Amino acid sequence: MSAPHDDDEVAGPGGELALQTIAMPKDANYLGDIFGGWLLSQMDLAGAVLARRTARGRIATVAVDSMVFLRPVPVGAVVSCYARLLSIGRSSMQVMVEVWVGDFAGEQQKVTEGKFTFVAIDENGRTRAVQP
Repeated sequence: MSAPHDDDEVAGPGGELALQTIAMPKDANYLGDIFGGWLLSQMDLAGAVLARRTARGRIATVAVDSMVFLRPVPVGAVVSCYARLLSIGRSSMQVMVEVWVGDFAGEQQKVTEGKFTFVAIDENGRTRAVQP
């Protein structure tokens, strides 16, 4: 693990809690670690919560700009996704999502982070301006 991520753990999660769930056995491989695809879908949902509120309406994910897995997530872990708005364009929003897991002692560890891009869309699925 690199030093910047060690510093992140001292500071704690960045952004607001947007989604929290429990990692279940059906989402794990045969060794009991949660699939990265499941984690990515939770992150997309968490980012969408913030993007939808920011856009005040319908949004769509258009890109996962970066994704870093730092450590495995075990079955039974409480998975907390924190979302932070990085920037707003005419119709797009860039959102950083961090995932932290907690153990029974209350200790939290950052397990992944990713940068997502969402766009505001209208009822026909066409991009629209993000309302201030």
